[in-house]
Amino acid sequence: MKAAVSWGLIIGISIGVLLGLILAITALVCVIYNRKKREFAIQEIGIENESNTSWRRSSALRSLPIQIVNGSNAEAPSDSSKSELQIESTVAKNVLSGISKYSYKELQKATRNFTTVIGEGAFGAVYKAYMSERGETVAVKVLGRNSKQGEKEFKTEVLLLGRLHHRNLVNLVGYCDEKKNNMLIYDYMSNGSLASHLYRQQHSEEALCWDLRIYIALDVARAIEYLHDGAVPAVIHLDIKSSNVLLDGSMRARVADFGLSMEEKPNNNSHPTRRIKGTLGYVDPEYISTKTFTKKSDVYSFGILLFELITARNPQQGLMEYVQMATLNCDGRVGWEDIVDPQLKGDYDLNEINIMAKLAYKCVSRISRKRPSMREAVQTLSGTLKGPRHKERQHRDFLSISLADIDTSLSLDERREKFNTNGSLPIDGIATNTKISFHS
Repeated sequence: MKAAVSWGLIIGISIGVLLGLILAITALVCVIYNRKKREFAIQEIGIENESNTSWRRSSALRSLPIQIVNGSNAEAPSDSSKSELQIESTVAKNVLSGISKYSYKELQKATRNFTTVIGEGAFGAVYKAYMSERGETVAVKVLGRNSKQGEKEFKTEVLLLGRLHHRNLVNLVGYCDEKKNNMLIYDYMSNGSLASHLYRQQHSEEALCWDLRIYIALDVARAIEYLHDGAVPAVIHLDIKSSNVLLDGSMRARVADFGLSMEEKPNNNSHPTRRIKGTLGYVDPEYISTKTFTKKSDVYSFGILLFELITARNPQQGLMEYVQMATLNCDGRVGWEDIVDPQLKGDYDLNEINIMAKLAYKCVSRISRKRPSMREAVQTLSGTLKGPRHKERQHRDFLSISLADIDTSLSLDERREKFNTNGSLPIDGIATNTKISFHS
């Protein structure tokens, strides 16, 4: 009898312990699952808790053209609507404190009820607007309503451009985040995008002269160099392309559209991702194959942009195949002249073509570690401007002379002759009476 009781007690205790272990394991699994779910949700929002990570991400798949949003699609929110930009971190609040916030009604009035369309971004239309209280013209990008990708792009751009400041980056002057109406307000770039000039989409004037193409390339290179080496933490743009290079009234280039951009992780130069971001024709092949991007992904896109400047051919319409054909039978300097934009009509410096083309070819190397850094790219392009023809370009920023005044009626040889004989020395082909001494 005692033996039976003893065995029953042992069995009961064993079953109890087993059930306890099962319950403990189940509870642990639930805790881990909920924690992972929370972390995933934070990543999907695109603004991560600083204790877990120091970089933000936008998980939009790629930047592809979409139809322009009509004014009728941008409905006014109710007065009781709450702000969509619910950003709680101290860093975010500090960034936003220096950016003006506008109401929907203010922007509706400034854009004449959203009828002044001037273009389209990755996730929404762009409007020209006059801000009467500021006394200046701006560009308003309206992100698509009910667009999850647009919401992420909005938050990424506000937080990044709120802290990034460089003369070759587009300047964010304000935002609106009333319910389901997210808008970004930028300085107005009166000369449109680089793409519109290269492909003569909206401009009837002559093609961009070669000098301007070099200066634009250098401006873009300096912008990316700042993102990679000047910003803290560093920023990888992930969507460098000609339609994201805007030209101001002085034809100075500024890089725009940071909706896909990401901040670099500390002590980590490569970043795995589940989705490929960017625009077809500009995306790094290594990034596509490994689903891991680095700063060199931007370098690849910049190389494509350089070839685009040289050829005025669209990367989505066989640009690289065209470049490869030109290199099949060439060695060193030979061959690049065959791919130069015919709109230039021979008015270019062949040595400068070779320098830019060689740099572009290095940038688009299939092996990312063989690509130059953006600092090296800036140095190479700067070197092309150290000759006598460009020497006075070094003083441009101090003199505030507009590139819009370049005398494009003169050929390259005529500008050189004028440079060598005119005592007043035209800067970049600009007629000026300012006397400037050369410096070695």
